[in-house]
Amino acid sequence: MTGVDSSDATLNADLVHDRWRAREAPYGDFIMFGDGSLSVMSLMRSSPADQLHDMRAENWQWWHLLQATAWTPSDWMDIDTMFASCAYAGSRASAGESSAHGSIGWVALTRDDDHLTLEWVAVSCSSNPFAEVTLDATTVTATSTLGRIWSFPRNAPQHVKITEDPAYPWTS
Repeated sequence: MTGVDSSDATLNADLVHDRWRAREAPYGDFIMFGDGSLSVMSLMRSSPADQLHDMRAENWQWWHLLQATAWTPSDWMDIDTMFASCAYAGSRASAGESSAHGSIGWVALTRDDDHLTLEWVAVSCSSNPFAEVTLDATTVTATSTLGRIWSFPRNAPQHVKITEDPAYPWTS
């Protein structure tokens, strides 16, 4: 859990980059930005009443709850397993899972430099790992092993759109 308090000491960008180089992120549903700020997120799933047990019918939304410029992490987790990476015009998108639990996936946007300087990393505790990632001028698109495609606007990843992966081997 991460405490969010605007009166607390600001977690500076240097510490965020140190943690990123160690492949760590706050434990929970967050987007950690290279400038030291943090977006608190919540994954919501809903289904039509007549399709409660059909995973394809689920609507997924990752809600942006709070933007924090001052926050104190109480628990960090490893985001150390990378399954996919893609470069485009001086940037790199990467995706994978946390060794902390198999349901935790992460997606990151970095500069494609020697240090892979962090722009942002998104961590979801119930997305499942992200096995594929693509990058273009406007969007980082990551495919979860749970049959969902997450499209993150590069400059506002908290506005992610989640859709069904038509290539996923759905079972009812």
